[in-house]
Amino acid sequence: MGKCDLCPRACNIDRAQGVGFCGMGAELFAARAGLHFWEEPCIAGYGGAGTVFFTGCNLRCVYCQNREISAGKKGKEITVTRLREIFHELIFDGAECIDLVTPTHYADRIAEALAAEKLPVPVVYNCGGYEKTETLRMLEGLVDVYLPDYKYAHPALAKSLSAAPDYPAVALAALKEMYRQTGDWTTDEDGLLQKGVLARHLVLPGYIENSLDCIDILTDTFTEEQILLSVMSQYTPPPFALPQPSLNRRLTQQEYDRVTDYLYLLGRENIYVQELSSAKEEYTPEFDFSGI
Repeated sequence: MGKCDLCPRACNIDRAQGVGFCGMGAELFAARAGLHFWEEPCIAGYGGAGTVFFTGCNLRCVYCQNREISAGKKGKEITVTRLREIFHELIFDGAECIDLVTPTHYADRIAEALAAEKLPVPVVYNCGGYEKTETLRMLEGLVDVYLPDYKYAHPALAKSLSAAPDYPAVALAALKEMYRQTGDWTTDEDGLLQKGVLARHLVLPGYIENSLDCIDILTDTFTEEQILLSVMSQYTPPPFALPQPSLNRRLTQQEYDRVTDYLYLLGRENIYVQELSSAKEEYTPEFDFSGI
């Protein structure tokens, strides 16, 4: 691998000798693989997304729902060959797609796994949005659907909540590269996304202005024919107190409605929204190494 510069951190650590900002060395680690039914309907369909949860992360979100694997380093080492086998096992089980969760710091190994053959279902790159365009180009032709977050519109908030002050600019550049690769989104006759970009934004309690500013950036940059948007209400407070008071509670209906109403006011129709009751722990599966 040499010195790692896969992500915008560019920490240039030889991950064969130590760990990068992501907390991981050179070997591939995953914590779970299985059918996941809680992605957007155009991703999960009826059969569920064939999801692989990778260990480690290049962000430091204080409110992370998957911190057991993103920061806790819980995972099992697998080979590239085993990863390909997992893809086929998930497809055999009825997966509508292969859904790669937090894949950034393994992009080179994932590219190796995908290059071996074209899979019969779409490959979904499910990431936090903090991506390096040069690394994304490594995946061109291998990834069918990009499923990135667009979390923050302002550097100060990105620094405070995810230790990434350059996030707004980096994530927007990444979105543009993702769209360049896939072009306008398309679905099959069952409404399943076959190619394109579906950008997600998690509405954080107490940070509604950030959400509105994120929407302005996304809608000013892309038409609804170009990318899809998903506005998520599933924020779940961590089991410990955070220094940001509003993040210690759930989102209110009024807060969420303000964000979705703004999208409708802008004339956006191709968006995914959630019931507020969807903020459940079931979005965080048991990382028990099943399917690995």
